Formats: sequence, C-alpha cells, structure tokens
Amino acid sequence: MTTDVRDILDLEQAPTPELTKEAILGTTADKQKKKLSLSQPAPKSSRRPEGMHREVFALLYTDSKDAPPLFQTDTGSGYKQMKAKLGMRKVRPWKWMPFTNPARKDGAIFHHWRRLADEGKEYPFAKFNKQVPIPNYTDSEYLQHLHSEFWTRSETDHLFDLCRRFDLRFGVVKDRWDTAKFPERTIEDLKERYYSICGSLTKARAGSGTPETKVFVFDADHERRRKEQLKRPYDRTPEQIEEEQSLLNELRKIEARKKERDKKTQDLQKLITAADSQSDPRKQEKKFPKKKLQHQTRPRIDTNALELAGIKFPDTKTTGVTVRSQRMKLPSSLGNKKTKVIEQLSQELGIELNPIPTEQVCQHYNELRSDMVLLHELKIALSTCEFELQTLRHQFEAFAPGKTLTIPSTLFGESQGGADSTSGLSKQKAGSTEIIDVVGSPGAPSNN
Repeated sequence: MTTDVRDILDLEQAPTPELTKEAILGTTADKQKKKLSLSQPAPKSSRRPEGMHREVFALLYTDSKDAPPLFQTDTGSGYKQMKAKLGMRKVRPWKWMPFTNPARKDGAIFHHWRRLADEGKEYPFAKFNKQVPIPNYTDSEYLQHLHSEFWTRSETDHLFDLCRRFDLRFGVVKDRWDTAKFPERTIEDLKERYYSICGSLTKARAGSGTPETKVFVFDADHERRRKEQLKRPYDRTPEQIEEEQSLLNELRKIEARKKERDKKTQDLQKLITAADSQSDPRKQEKKFPKKKLQHQTRPRIDTNALELAGIKFPDTKTTGVTVRSQRMKLPSSLGNKKTKVIEQLSQELGIELNPIPTEQVCQHYNELRSDMVLLHELKIALSTCEFELQTLRHQFEAFAPGKTLTIPSTLFGESQGGADSTSGLSKQKAGSTEIIDVVGSPGAPSNN
C-alpha cells in the first residue's frame, strides 16, 4: 500500500531488500528464539473466585488484562447481524389502499399498505370474526313456551340484546345490565334464563324430519354452591389456617403410629402362626403305603380345639390416641378364604361390612364374626367325619360281603353295647381301628 502511494506521488522508494536463503528461511538465531518462546509456558489466566458471578468477574478482569471501560462501548465484535438478502428480481409493488372490516356495522373505511396483486380481496383478518348464533323468538313462541313468572318480556329482550352485543360474555352482560329499569340479577340468573329459553326453543322447533339437536341445561344452584365452596378457603382467618395445619400434622402423626402398630401386630401374628404350625402334630404325620391303609389309625377331631377356634383380634390397649374402628379390623393372619366366608355370610344375613363403630357394636360384631369362622370350621369338620364314615362303610362291605356296618348315634362317644351282634363290637369310636376288629371276628372272611 505504501509503495503504491509513493509511486503515485513520485517519492523516493525504500531500497528493495535482496532475496536470500536466510531472508526466506530465517537465521539460526531466529530459530532459537522461536524454540525458546515455544518452550516457555503460557501465562496462566486467573480463576474466578467462588461465589462471584461470571458477569461481575468479566468486568474486573479480561484475558488481555485491560482495565474495564468507563463508558459503554460498541466494538462490533458481539453478536452477528443478519445481512439483507438482495436479489436480482423485480420488487413487487405496494399500494396505499382503503379497506373495510366486516366485523364493524358502521361502514368505517380504513387505509393500509397492501400489495397491488391483493387489491380487491377481502380483509385477511375477517376470518377471525366468529359470532355466536343467538336464537330469536316471536311473540307467539314467547307466550306459548317462554313465559315466566320471574322474568318479564322486556327483561328477556334486554338480556338477549346484551348477549348478541357481547357474544355471551356473561360477566360483561352482568356489568352492562340496566339496573335503573330492571331489578338486579346475578350471573347465574342470567345464564339460567338464557339457556332455559334456548332449550325450550330447541324442543319446540324440533320436527319429525329434522335431526335431534343437543339441549343444554344450566344448573344454577350447583353453580352457586360451587362458587360458595371456592370462596370459603379465601375467607378463612389466619387462626383457622393455623388450626387446620396443626390438625393435619396431628393426623400425620396418628397415621405414622398406626402403621408402626400394624407392623408390630403383623410380626407378632407371624410368630404365633409359626409356633402353632410347629406344635401342630397333624403336619408331622407320615404317609403310609396303600396296602397298610386299613391298619393305620385315623386322627380324631379335637372338639376342644374347635371350641377355641375363631378370630383372635389383637389387643388395642396402647397409649396415645386410637380409633375405635381399629378394633373391628380383621387380623392379617386370618386368610383370604375365611375373609370371603365372613363377607358371604354377612351378605346373606343382611349385615353391613363396616357398621358404626360404637362400643357395643365393636364387641358384638367381633363376636359374631368369630362365631362365623367357628361355624365354618365346624362344617369342615363335619364333612370330614362324614367322609371318613363313608370310607369305613365301603371298607367294611369290601371285607365282609353281605353285611352292613351300623353307625352309632354318637360319633365321638361310646355306643350302646350289643348294637350289632354280627359285628362283634361292643364299643366303637370314630377314627379307631374298628375295621380290624370286625375282620378278626368269627363269621367274617379272612384277610389272608
């Protein structure tokens, strides 16, 4: 650049240096300086202290260690600016032209810039002019279907006029209601009157050939109750809010203690069930082969165990606040089968599953359900005895053809002596080895 300026002004130019190998590749001294500069570590940039925002640290320190500017500057090196894309096509012409808005009924004329190709077209924002269809009614229709004791004809006409003007915005309709001519009306009254008229007109104008249209019904009483319920939380005093919060905290504590007690009760029931299962001798029976089935001794049903059967409700005598309905809660160790039996019997007897937990109701209801479980277990025991007696009868008939086994009247007690002369038995007990005695008696066929 400087050489061209000197040439134009006819000034003396600096002598051109001679091109040599050292000028192009550099001398050894220059290479050593370059190696030293590369071997030296780069200066460390200071770190931002903890707790200091990035913007504040940028004002105090920069990479070039320059002082922050005193005045706001615009260096032009910030965000990129979009450049105008200029093409070679011809620009479309625009024209200042008038237009009318179809939403206005006063015929006002406005002007705006518009492309020349769009001249004469409809205003583009006219498609957003959506109007709600408000029904009209005649004098005969009003007298036949729309007459009301609480609304006059002038009030109804004024209501429909406001609905057409403000597109069913009932808040605005309520605000513009003419209280000088008509009595004060609430928004619920206005809505109820409007939708009742629309429903009556729809039903009256529906013919046999026209399709059925949906009739809208507005429940004013429900709307009033809904607004009243929404208003109550806002009308609470700070003392009421604090009391409610304290009650909620107490409820959470009660629920936490209840869960802890239930967990302890379940653990205790598991231990009791495990101990009962270990002490139950029926589970320790050994299976005998089929050949020795007739010689084994069948277990007797313990009536004392049945009398003690039922539901063992956990003791709820603990410190703190308790709920009386916890006394009627079935223990988890009862089982789904017995629970379904209780529900079925309760439905058959017409008893509620969750009655009011008074002191007497809790006691009698628990006793009733315990008796239901006892009745269920007795039925199972009875069916087991009948099955065993039927098995004994078939075995006796198989060993002694032509003879019948006489069942004593008392299953678990001693029968009358000489009940059957052919059996040779004077004493019989349910589940004993009576078949062996009969087989060994005279007159019976030998087992061998």
